[in-house]
Amino acid sequence: MSRHLERLLNIDGLLRSGGRQTATRMAEELGVSERTIRNDLNFLRDRYHAPIEWSKQRGFYYTDPEWRLPTIMLSKGELFALTLGARMLETCAGSTYAPELRSAIARLSERLPEESWVDLQQLAEERILFRGGAEIDLDPEVWHGLEDACRTRKTVQMVYYTASRDALSERQFDPYVLHIYRGTNPYVIGYCHQRQEIRWFRVDRIKQLRVLEATFVPDPTFDARDHLELIFQHEAGGVPLPVSIWFDARTAPYIRERRWHPTQEIQEHPDGSLTLSMVVRGLNDLKRWVLGYGRGAIVQSPPELVQLVKSEVDRMHQHYGGSQP
Repeated sequence: MSRHLERLLNIDGLLRSGGRQTATRMAEELGVSERTIRNDLNFLRDRYHAPIEWSKQRGFYYTDPEWRLPTIMLSKGELFALTLGARMLETCAGSTYAPELRSAIARLSERLPEESWVDLQQLAEERILFRGGAEIDLDPEVWHGLEDACRTRKTVQMVYYTASRDALSERQFDPYVLHIYRGTNPYVIGYCHQRQEIRWFRVDRIKQLRVLEATFVPDPTFDARDHLELIFQHEAGGVPLPVSIWFDARTAPYIRERRWHPTQEIQEHPDGSLTLSMVVRGLNDLKRWVLGYGRGAIVQSPPELVQLVKSEVDRMHQHYGGSQP
């Protein structure tokens, strides 16, 4: 750290200390001349727009106690990366943080010439675009309440909407961890008192949330990383099952280009097709994923998944197989 920066930080600390700060007193405290202190105060005003005023009664002081000295040195490239990060957050379920990040970036941008900052903003807004798909209605108060409950290990009381039953229910829940899946699906994972097991709840489906005074001790056998590793998409629950799915040669390239699961293995076939094998918990999301590839995918195992897909196809055939009204 340079001596000048160190001195500016010390002056900032003195101005926030609450005592009457004069140039003479600060000069004695820091071992420099009064002229140096006055030059530093002018530098803070001119370069960082510090709201510093002087009065006979108070000496030098901040008119806005919330103002902060931007002490982080960022390159133009680093600031651009943060700008893109804020835009990405706006497309994600974590967008409750986007305003705070944009505010922080605006303060950091004061270290760049205005023309350079305008160029960065224009590039981020006009040349690099982000789309997050379907938007959700995420209540910031619910999200931040769950953050606090996770941090302090407090039980919450919530009113939850279950889409599959189109019904509301009230339950107590011990939130262990928040998880954002694919950027637009926010979940809270923890122990449900009603079901007496680890459950997932969509945060945007929590209609009311109250953090209780009661604290909880997390299940010592629960490990978030291990829990998430065996889940396909976002479905939890059930015992781990080995899954095997065959994909034809036209569909195979779309399977090869991504890693779908930490346990996956791919067996290539001479005709260009492949078989994807993995061990997962929960089969309903896997069923929907397989159906998305239509006739290009065939489930080989387990029998439970084969039956789920077959039943769904049979019901679809009933919808589309007969004459249309």
